[in-house]
Amino acid sequence: MDRRNFLKRSALAGTGLTALAAPAVAQGNITWRMVTTWPKNFPGLGVGAQRMADRITAASDGRLTIQVYSAGELVPPLQSLDAVIDGSAEMSHSAAYYWQNKSTALTFFTGVPYGMTTGELSAWVRQMGGQEIWDEVYDQFGVQGFLSGNTGVQAGGWFRNELTGLDDVQGLRFRTPGLGGQVWEKLGASVTNMAAGEIFQALQAGTLDAAEFVGPYNDLALGFHQVAKNYYFPSFVEPGLATELVVDKAKYQALPEDLQLLIRDVCQAEYDQVSADFVANDPRALQTLVNDHGVKVLQFPEEIVKAGADAAKEILTGLRDSGDDLTKRTAESFIEALKILRLRTEGTDAPFVEARRKYFEI
Repeated sequence: MDRRNFLKRSALAGTGLTALAAPAVAQGNITWRMVTTWPKNFPGLGVGAQRMADRITAASDGRLTIQVYSAGELVPPLQSLDAVIDGSAEMSHSAAYYWQNKSTALTFFTGVPYGMTTGELSAWVRQMGGQEIWDEVYDQFGVQGFLSGNTGVQAGGWFRNELTGLDDVQGLRFRTPGLGGQVWEKLGASVTNMAAGEIFQALQAGTLDAAEFVGPYNDLALGFHQVAKNYYFPSFVEPGLATELVVDKAKYQALPEDLQLLIRDVCQAEYDQVSADFVANDPRALQTLVNDHGVKVLQFPEEIVKAGADAAKEILTGLRDSGDDLTKRTAESFIEALKILRLRTEGTDAPFVEARRKYFEI
């Protein structure tokens, strides 16, 4: 997809605010506003948010209609959670680690360096107490969070220059958020976060030396290959990035029970749907980047990978041992679940994938 045409269609409004009427309630029907951090029609994430809204609207037969406002249409992209908290929207579609300034515990529900994969994160949240502690974290702000999608293991990022070791990381101006950003800071990078629609311009202007967002499916649309050609795989800080749907908790609990269950179940379905979207389209987009745009696919040097693991362990154990109460309990829950879940992933899934790679061609 051509970046210029994509961004033109996305109609980003930057920081513009749109005055809108309060949610409509007529003859028992309700209209809610969903704000997102994604550009309009953004592959995987933005499309997933719109599809979720459409599914809720259709499945409720219009009793609950969801109107989607893409990044900048109602509020700036990184203020979507605040819009739900202050009542200017009823829903936010985003990623929980964008709000680590409100609670570090929230970073565990998006992506943790060397942490959980797509299936592992789903198992923790749905089956091993993750949702309950997430509810406690968001109760502080009067909202409720649900998993709403997952990108799978992400790309490590786009770099102007190749990396030969840790020396090349020192002072590197790198867009990367969450606990992963803290890992790269420990490795010597100068880290910043910014919304999807702002990254290309920063790379082009030279205010960034490197950037990671998601992976080929999104990155092709954003046009990063026009500025940087060194594309590193895989990310060790984004092993299974989850998106979230956040709702105003009081308004959610005031809905009829069937509509509450509908929102929850559509979120669960979309977690799997978005994941399938990325599994199907990331390799296709990567082929386009390599074959049509001359992108060079690389792996991080072992020195960086090991140092990243050491930094991640230091950060996670620090949060478990010395964070605030909710962060400590979230870290403990995450770490204990990971110890169990990795037994299957590393003992069953990984050996199978390696055997298939070595011996099976068709």
